[in-house]
Amino acid sequence: MEANHRSAAVAGQEGRLLRLRCSVKSYEWGRIGRESSVARLYERNCKAEAEDGKPYAEFWMGTHDSGPSYVAPETATAAAAEKELLSLKDFIEKNPRAFLGDKVYDRWGPNLPFLFKVLSIAKALSIQAHPNKELATILHKAQPNVYKDPNHKPEMALALTEFEALCGFISLEELKSVVHDVPEIVEVVGTKYVDELLCVHEEDVKKAKEVLQLIFTQLMAASKDVIAQALSRLISRLSIKNEARELTDKEHLVLRLEKQYPADIGLLAAFLLNYIKLKPGQALYLGADEPHAYIYGECIECMATSDNVVRAGLTPKSRDVQTLCSMLTYKQGLPEILDGVALNPYVHRYPPPFDEFEVDRCILPQGSSVGFPSVPGPAIYLVIGGQGTISEELVAEGDVLFSPANTEITVTTTSGLSLYRAGVNSKFF
Repeated sequence: MEANHRSAAVAGQEGRLLRLRCSVKSYEWGRIGRESSVARLYERNCKAEAEDGKPYAEFWMGTHDSGPSYVAPETATAAAAEKELLSLKDFIEKNPRAFLGDKVYDRWGPNLPFLFKVLSIAKALSIQAHPNKELATILHKAQPNVYKDPNHKPEMALALTEFEALCGFISLEELKSVVHDVPEIVEVVGTKYVDELLCVHEEDVKKAKEVLQLIFTQLMAASKDVIAQALSRLISRLSIKNEARELTDKEHLVLRLEKQYPADIGLLAAFLLNYIKLKPGQALYLGADEPHAYIYGECIECMATSDNVVRAGLTPKSRDVQTLCSMLTYKQGLPEILDGVALNPYVHRYPPPFDEFEVDRCILPQGSSVGFPSVPGPAIYLVIGGQGTISEELVAEGDVLFSPANTEITVTTTSGLSLYRAGVNSKFF
């Protein structure tokens, strides 16, 4: 009987926009209460009240089992509505080709290939990387309670506010400067590897990667006692130096991180990673097997549908140092910063080099409208601010709509509207 009820609920919905009720995550690094955009979105989207002292870290939109979205019923009392809620995953699985389109279904099966999020960060996330597809399959089979799915997780962060991150390894030239300027790193890894590093030439990329891997692995595998002693000397040295001269941005960052994660190896590892500051509207993408840590700010995040994370620093959570150090690409240099491609005066598109997703940023001034042409794949629309309509559906901050494949969308506003759209990368079609 329940299966028949669910089929009836799905019937006739294939070509319509579906309003979603979405999941929220209260990780301890999230911004507190209504200071968090995640909390405000949660209140409006789920018709709930945020708790003042609670951290609100992530707002999830998609079909991942760890944070599913649900299709809101069209009309019902509050009590009845809860009983009628079906997950977006259930909806799609009833008629996946209609909701996802043939090409998306044939490639990725009956689930959305992307996971859409908003992050509100008050405290740094762990130094981490996401496994490639092959490694994710192995890790999921070996430790399914830790690695929840067999999928890779390339991702992109699009800044809503000024946004700070550590991302990828610094260049060879910078690395040589670091081992000269940060003696505590040399104390931990030893002079043998540092001497090797200083002899590497810029054009010898392979050798540079090999030595970087040796140094990073030795650093991350050091004992707690060795790390504690090195960090004590580092913090003392920087505090004294701060009285004599202005510290570098990276040195200031390390002192900030020390207050959040005292005696953590991530404080030394941070010197080996690029410190990136994004302005609102700028984005960076992260391929599989690349080290990174989000530090502060709020962002839109989109990724392949996975929740696999391998951690090794700036975290009280379980770490897998051996796996992380063995899986990284050890590519060096600054990551590419995306400013988006203007599709029209109101919409910028951020297309990463992955098939699973792309993100559009749409800022509509009052009294304007814009169209999103029909495409042979699904999309999710998130309203961040303002009011208006999405194809005649009244929308405001916190509204999230799922658009099935082959659906043309028109967005209008009289007062101004800000929204973000996630969909399958246009280059895939």
